[in-house]
Amino acid sequence: MNVFVIGIGLIGGSMAKDIKRLYPSAKIYGIDTNDAHLEEALTLELIDAKSTYEELSKADMVIVSIPVDVMVKTMPRILEAIQDDAVVIDVGSTKSLICKTLENHPRRRNFLACHPISGTEFSGPSAAEEGLYIGKTNIICEVEKTAFKLQEKALEVFSKMGMRIRYMNPDAHDKHIAYVSHLSHISSFMLGKTVIEKEKNERDIFDMAGSGFGSTVRLAKSSPAMWTPIFKQNKENVVETLEEYIQNLKAFKQLLLDDDYQGIFKEMDNTNKIKEILNGIPQNKLEQ
Repeated sequence: MNVFVIGIGLIGGSMAKDIKRLYPSAKIYGIDTNDAHLEEALTLELIDAKSTYEELSKADMVIVSIPVDVMVKTMPRILEAIQDDAVVIDVGSTKSLICKTLENHPRRRNFLACHPISGTEFSGPSAAEEGLYIGKTNIICEVEKTAFKLQEKALEVFSKMGMRIRYMNPDAHDKHIAYVSHLSHISSFMLGKTVIEKEKNERDIFDMAGSGFGSTVRLAKSSPAMWTPIFKQNKENVVETLEEYIQNLKAFKQLLLDDDYQGIFKEMDNTNKIKEILNGIPQNKLEQ
């Protein structure tokens, strides 16, 4: 099996690692605009060879793990370069625009729109982790538009990686992911910004920061090059979630101004019920 990974970072590199382990005879080709990433991926043995878009005709499977704005522009070119029996999988965090862009493409049947909900705050080939996807949910959109045999090919790989599959339409995906992922990243970035601006002495930040602060701002270390296009593509849903979040912050501030500590206790006590929801979610998923 010839597998081409376009974008050798955390997500694409982790998939490459798992495929090499699960399919020892597979040959992994890497395509990336950053040649240093390709060299690093070769050194780390994530890929077997560097490649180009012109060689995509050799592919049995193509995994596209690049910023979502670049993906929208590049995916038609990728589909035009492959053979009829190849499946092209994207792993972007937004789904509506890519699905709409490709809805009338002659090779739409070769495309599988996916979002493996997994990752860390790190990026680049060295961030790749074997087994990253074990127990993680992979959202697949518009599966009925992908040729059945190509679905099977991709689903076999996902199953061996240990992923759980859920099917969802692109608009619902983008709406829900704005709450559970995109808002979390914005909150983390803005908390980090607030503390940096307030605490001019960086030593004070590091000396006083506990595990709670560290876990809350962990996502602020994520790549702006990846996340800015995500926020742009999902702007409408992100703005809606931000408006709700800001209203809750304003309401909490007002309780403080009113010295309503019983109200504060009640707000926090009611929110504690989220433990009942999260207790049913595997810990490795919460650590994404």
